[in-house]
Amino acid sequence: MFQTSYYNEPEGTGFEHLDKRFGKLLIGHARVERLWTGARWAEGPAWFAAGRYLVFSDIPNNRMMRFDETDSSMSVFRHPSNNSNGNTTDREGRLVTCEHLGRRVSRTEHDGSITVLADRYKGKRFNSPNDVIVKSDGSIWFTDPTYGIDADYEGARAESEIGASNVYRIDPSGEITIVADDFVKPNGLAFSPDEKTLYVADTGCTHVENGPKHIRALAVKPDGKSLGASKMFADCNAGLFDGFRVDKDGRIWTSAGDGVHCFLPNGDLIGKIRIPELVANVCFGGAQRNRLFICGCTSLYSAYLAING
Repeated sequence: MFQTSYYNEPEGTGFEHLDKRFGKLLIGHARVERLWTGARWAEGPAWFAAGRYLVFSDIPNNRMMRFDETDSSMSVFRHPSNNSNGNTTDREGRLVTCEHLGRRVSRTEHDGSITVLADRYKGKRFNSPNDVIVKSDGSIWFTDPTYGIDADYEGARAESEIGASNVYRIDPSGEITIVADDFVKPNGLAFSPDEKTLYVADTGCTHVENGPKHIRALAVKPDGKSLGASKMFADCNAGLFDGFRVDKDGRIWTSAGDGVHCFLPNGDLIGKIRIPELVANVCFGGAQRNRLFICGCTSLYSAYLAING
């Protein structure tokens, strides 16, 4: 078990107010805390309310970590982890994971066994599923860029069998469909609170000169299974957007090169949580879901907020 420093407020952290509306989301005396360090690329945080713990991936180290809020301890949750990346929980509280090395989306059952939910589309292996969310109807939506097969660092180098990077939906029946095929490198994704909008980050500038580094908003059609009109939501002014979450009022809290950026539902950037390293993903947790857990490149941080996820 790893020891954590619960009240470690590192240099370079803080809250940057770009709009007075940001101040209303903060607790005056609360600070950013570094909970643990020791990762190579921390990603995919998922909160388990019943146990009051957070699971996240350390992709290059091929492991998943577990932060226990009851005693602030850190331990290894799973090793090896198939270079897991994005994680979430489904409607029954089970862990759903994107695996780079397995090139699949899997689910950890209550008894600890692992079920493969999707590893191929029309007979061809996925690239390296990246991030995943579960809709209220039980369907699972995930992105599939090539980051896990581009090199041997976060998976295993391989050619793309599908030849594209798409966004997919797994129906509760098990049927897999492409819901978006016009992204360069789809990455983080999340639904608006009413599930009428799907937000998807495109980090295509990693592979295409002057490529996308933005979040798009896509309308979810009335059938709840397909997407309609798409528009630009926000462009990143510091590095790249990667993983993000939406709070109960529809604000987007997204990773970026200088920390976490907070956007209103209309796309206004109102503030930032400064982190002294690249941020990959975030997750709301805590007993009231008012604690934002932040996966920096090497470390896990958190900040209590005056809002709820």
